[in-house]
Amino acid sequence: MPQCVVIADDLTGANATGVLLKKMNYRTYTLMNAERLELSLVNSCDCVMYPTDSRGIDRQVAYNRVHNAAVLLKNEDVKVYAKRIDSTLRGNVGSETDALLDVLGPDVIAVSAPCFPESGRIVVGGYLLVKGLPLHKTEAALDPKCPVRVSDVAEIFRQQSKYKVGSVSLNDEMGGKHRLAENMKKLVQDGCRILVLDCVTQEDLDLIADALITSKLKFVTVDPGVFTATVTRKLVVPPEKKTKTKILAMVGSVNPVTKQQIEELWLTQRTAFNVFIQTEKLPGEDSVRDAEITRVVSEIREAAKTHDILTAVGNGIYAENRIDFSKYGGNNPENTDRMTGRINDAFAEIAYRILKENPEFKGLYSSGGDITQAIFRRFHTAGLCLLDEVLPLAAYGKMIRGDFPDLDVITKGGMVGEKNAANKCITYLKEQLFM
Repeated sequence: MPQCVVIADDLTGANATGVLLKKMNYRTYTLMNAERLELSLVNSCDCVMYPTDSRGIDRQVAYNRVHNAAVLLKNEDVKVYAKRIDSTLRGNVGSETDALLDVLGPDVIAVSAPCFPESGRIVVGGYLLVKGLPLHKTEAALDPKCPVRVSDVAEIFRQQSKYKVGSVSLNDEMGGKHRLAENMKKLVQDGCRILVLDCVTQEDLDLIADALITSKLKFVTVDPGVFTATVTRKLVVPPEKKTKTKILAMVGSVNPVTKQQIEELWLTQRTAFNVFIQTEKLPGEDSVRDAEITRVVSEIREAAKTHDILTAVGNGIYAENRIDFSKYGGNNPENTDRMTGRINDAFAEIAYRILKENPEFKGLYSSGGDITQAIFRRFHTAGLCLLDEVLPLAAYGKMIRGDFPDLDVITKGGMVGEKNAANKCITYLKEQLFM
């Protein structure tokens, strides 16, 4: 039986959400022609998309269609119920949410985090912005069937729903998942059955999902699909995924661009943990070099017990830690090449030991061409099966043969990309690994 049920107000929205779930390896069906529907057809799938074609119709008729669909698909095996709404909040978002709540019972709340970061939809201060414009100043306000003339998400729900609506701001989310969970429970205790939350990035959606799970509240998701997909990957295990996956990021570039990118990564990825590599200990004596490699591997191994994204970053990203190669043979280019080669090989050895000791690491992000080459050489890989361009000059693929065949890898040059480039790469890897 399906463990995720998504009731959508139109077919294209149902399919768009279904594709997000399929990317995470869930078997996903979109149901049509309800008059001839046999529920036995959905027994073999993980997620069901059910379009009601109710966006531009009378509010009460829309309520009835969603109510009937929810009654039909309600099942004790379902872990995630979702009301898929338009990304610009057109249609009967309030009455359709009411219908789902009425079927599921009085102890269930609706949680709306209606952002779609990749499409430029974010919610800040309670207002939905579309590529930087308030919703009421976009084409959504000119829709001939169901125009939206208000940008305040909570206000839209209040105008359409019979239930009390509460709002959660970005400021409320800054205290972490436990504080956010308590804030949401307090709103529910005050009588709110619909919660609207600010959300800007995928990391915000991860935090909200984690807080909801922590709170033990019974809930349905109400959004254009990304939040639903985020909650689903935390609550529903795909058939082909039985173990947790982790990502290792190896960063050795000393370029100022890299510094900005890695700091942005640490700021936005809430499950990340960093260990600095003392690069000045790598070019010299073998005993000092080996001790530093062992230290970094040990610290990451320990941190991996509680974190999913581990970064090993050379401390040379800060200017005061840059190595003075004159200590290792003056300005002789051959000596400099030999020393940098030992550093690169040390980074590769760190990555090798971490992945060899912990099979939960399924993804690798490597920044810096020389370090990436050293890693591929140490891993004895025959090459990279290229699969996608994450962003210009950042490639995604799988290792060919070697000690870690089919390992998911993103490679990026140290000077490549904007401030959020590293974060985009890690987020992409997370999506590929169904984390």
